[in-house]
Amino acid sequence: MTYEQLVVLHAIVTEGTFRGAAERLNKSQSAISHMLKKLETEIEIVLLSREEYRPTLTPEGEVFYRQATRVMQQMKELSIVAKNLNAKQEPEVFLAVTATFPLKPVLEIIGTIREHYPATHIRLSRESMGGPIEQLLRNDADIIIATMDGVPVEQVEALSFGQVTIVPVAHPDFEPARSSHMKTISEMQSYTQVVVADSGSGEFTQSRDLLPGGLRWTVSDFAAKKEILLANLGWGGIPTHMIDSELARGELVALNVEGYQKRQSHLFQMRKRDKDVGIVAQSIWEQLQR
Repeated sequence: MTYEQLVVLHAIVTEGTFRGAAERLNKSQSAISHMLKKLETEIEIVLLSREEYRPTLTPEGEVFYRQATRVMQQMKELSIVAKNLNAKQEPEVFLAVTATFPLKPVLEIIGTIREHYPATHIRLSRESMGGPIEQLLRNDADIIIATMDGVPVEQVEALSFGQVTIVPVAHPDFEPARSSHMKTISEMQSYTQVVVADSGSGEFTQSRDLLPGGLRWTVSDFAAKKEILLANLGWGGIPTHMIDSELARGELVALNVEGYQKRQSHLFQMRKRDKDVGIVAQSIWEQLQR
């Protein structure tokens, strides 16, 4: 049994006649008939009934044909894999995305990439503060989405990507949230600020929006931070896209704190200037700009 024989069977079924299959495959009708007969002889199954003008699948032929179409699709996918490997398709692409940005737009792109480059392993990491730029400059990440804070601009190619809005919030019963007047830094120092840990290390460590001299809890991610704030155990800044529904229902409220107003965080997609770019990473880079 060969792939070409399956192609012939598929052409006969879809075209409805041996003549149509011959024209489609640019072969003689006798060659089409011979290849089908050879296939039936090899597998010892009659696949097509020839009693009428238009050949039809036998019951056994229907079962065989369903499986054959799956095999043909897998062969097409395998052919694409081989083609992409010859075109220097990377075995792996690593993306590091700041934890403040919603993943949905990135996941939509990854879904498209998976269809075109199924052999490439996509690694996606959520990072905080200095984490993304550390991953990039240590040559771990191929592409990052992050702010330009602490970024050596001469080493990276950066394109504007988007913005997120970060607002300080707390439970409505949290004492500083019970009045709308601006709270001073000294007033807030006796209340626990919840912060997300910096995933950067060493020279890449960053700190942002930390209340000097205040009480502090550190958590691993924004999901944990949000749960703590909803439990009325502290306050802190969270991207608005993560808490839109909680703000609308009054489960969380914005705080008026000196030096900690709502702020816009400008994000960029970045890659190293001196690093070779494969076809998959290049495709992701281009789609991020659409």
